[in-house]
Amino acid sequence: MQDQKNSEVLVQAADEPPPSNERKLEGWQKLLLAVLCIGYATFHLMVLNVFPIETWSFRIMHIAGALAIGYLLVAAWTTDGLDGNGTWIRPIEYPPLLIALGLGGYSFFCVVYAFVAADEMMPDPWIFGTSGWPLVLSTVVAIGAGWLFKPRDHRIGWYDWILAINSLSVAGYLLFNLAALQFRAGVMPIPSDMLFSIAGVLLILELTRRVAGMALLVIAGLFIVYTFAGPYLPGILNHDGYRMDRFFSYIYTDSGILGPTTAVSSTYIILFIAFGAFLQISKVGDYFVNFAFAIAGRARGGPAKVAVFASGLMGMINGTSAGNVVATGSLTIPLMKRVGYRPQSAGAIEAAASTGGQIMPPVMGAGAFIMAEITGIPYTELIVAALIPACLYFMSVFFMVDFEAAKMGMRGMRQDELPVLSKLMKQIYLFLPIIILIGALYMGYSVIRAGTLGLVSALVVSWLSPNKMGPIGVLRALEATTKMSIQLIAVCACAGIIVGVIGLTGVGLRFSSLLLDIADKSQLIALFFAMVISIVLGMGMPTTAAYAVAASVVAPGLIQLGIPPLVAHFFVFYYAVISAITPPVALAAYAGGAIAGADPMKTSVTAFKLGLAAFIVPYMFFYSHGLLMEGEWHVILRNAATATVGVYMLSGAVMNWFHGRLPMLMRVVLFIAALMLISGGFVTDIVGIVMGAALFFWQKTRKPSEKAPLKADAEA
Repeated sequence: MQDQKNSEVLVQAADEPPPSNERKLEGWQKLLLAVLCIGYATFHLMVLNVFPIETWSFRIMHIAGALAIGYLLVAAWTTDGLDGNGTWIRPIEYPPLLIALGLGGYSFFCVVYAFVAADEMMPDPWIFGTSGWPLVLSTVVAIGAGWLFKPRDHRIGWYDWILAINSLSVAGYLLFNLAALQFRAGVMPIPSDMLFSIAGVLLILELTRRVAGMALLVIAGLFIVYTFAGPYLPGILNHDGYRMDRFFSYIYTDSGILGPTTAVSSTYIILFIAFGAFLQISKVGDYFVNFAFAIAGRARGGPAKVAVFASGLMGMINGTSAGNVVATGSLTIPLMKRVGYRPQSAGAIEAAASTGGQIMPPVMGAGAFIMAEITGIPYTELIVAALIPACLYFMSVFFMVDFEAAKMGMRGMRQDELPVLSKLMKQIYLFLPIIILIGALYMGYSVIRAGTLGLVSALVVSWLSPNKMGPIGVLRALEATTKMSIQLIAVCACAGIIVGVIGLTGVGLRFSSLLLDIADKSQLIALFFAMVISIVLGMGMPTTAAYAVAASVVAPGLIQLGIPPLVAHFFVFYYAVISAITPPVALAAYAGGAIAGADPMKTSVTAFKLGLAAFIVPYMFFYSHGLLMEGEWHVILRNAATATVGVYMLSGAVMNWFHGRLPMLMRVVLFIAALMLISGGFVTDIVGIVMGAALFFWQKTRKPSEKAPLKADAEA
């Protein structure tokens, strides 16, 4: 009885983790931050569904709110281990405090005064002309203080309060001058346009550094420098250069920061993060994990197979590969180690599965929404096209997990360690939110309306379960929505800077011409070059930003090669996603290695092997458009069937297990047969099937000792 009780709580999925340097606040600051988070999420849901407002205004408030809350929520450096005693402000901090507070306070006063005096036709150039430089200097001093002085006693640092206020000052200026900015931005800027935009860019970059690390910050910084260094660079990188006033006023428009990436983060991303938050708080998300354990837990290597399904399902509504690794890996990784997987394999399996969630319809970690925004292809068409490639990826990871379990002689979990399937079947209605979401999309509802229906259905369904969501639960879900959104909003705004630079300088078109030149020699080499660029651009970046940048640089060149836009963007998207498990900078694998207690680089190499199919699948649907649901039904069916057999053989070659261990020569033969099936041609399919069948029958004739599993690393 006790074992059964334990099994019911064993597989509860962890809530989405906060950023590693999220503050552990106490008292009124914690309450204030909770109120701000709830208000921010509620504002978005109301604007999206009830009270729409002007697009630029909404995006400006969206970014400003995320910046202000983000600075209060996330410390510049972690507060863990700090002395809880001591004064709030050290004596050495008084000079920068007075400078930043005085200058920032003056700018904030000017913005407020402008709104108050608006009816008196106050000359805004005068009031804003004197407050631009103070705002920039205040921001620089406060950012520098955040780097130098750690906060004390779990309090929000004084510099973070100033940065939050400065974020509101930037938004106030933009909103007050909105009509004029839309007319003159990037063409006839005035000094205050440039100065307030500089402050806004600095604020975005600093919050991005806090929530996403240095990689994206460095890339954005290089693009900004490139804007001004163009006249001094050779070859395709050369351009005439731009004045600071033109660049910074241009970058804070819908061609840059307020462009497609922010459009997606302010609508689809925050809505589906809210959907995921309601699933988690209502414990409906836990049911998905429990169900996966009940179905696959008893199979050999059961926890790893559960990780493949559960992490894929949760990852598609999560938005970040590394975040999903931490959320579900804290449960699945210890269980994988317990049944015999090596620590590096356990961390790598979780990383590969969580990363794959970003390519799994219908949500695809928000990537499909950005793709729809950029390409103009309807969202419903995108998720249909993504179905077969996503299934091939997860089948490949599943096969590799199974082969390793067979090779190591692992067992599954005992019946008394697992949830009772018959009890879970009585709660099958908890799948309704996902069914309603997909059904609403195919009934013709907009993505926003479908997402809202899914969110509401998660709330209603919880009332039928033991974990009923009341008013407190709803508030917790809204608070979690904002906390989980901050990273992606900051990343999307930062990606908007990069996209703006690409559009302004024309470097994307130059890369397109380079790909065309390469394609004259070999289209395959051009695709390989595009793959490398997409992976490099995505290393160290969250998926959303990685795809947004790669789509601006690489996809136009592929389209000019004559590749259909759908194929070109999916090609880029896949490699931007799997950069999270590609050494040497593999964020998802590093997160999995940290939980498993394994070497990060070994974990990333193992994750790379497990995700190998994702490196081949884009070439598959390039040569066989049937895998993207394009063409006659029999062609689609044949391509899908042969590709499935191909990834099965590929998995065996990678894991060195195909109904038994393989000599090196036979392993090479199996790998070649897999590539033959994956290529999609009729003749190559026949050759691959014949080679695979011959190898299968050869395996059957081998001695039993040559097919025996190895001894598992851990006690079964």
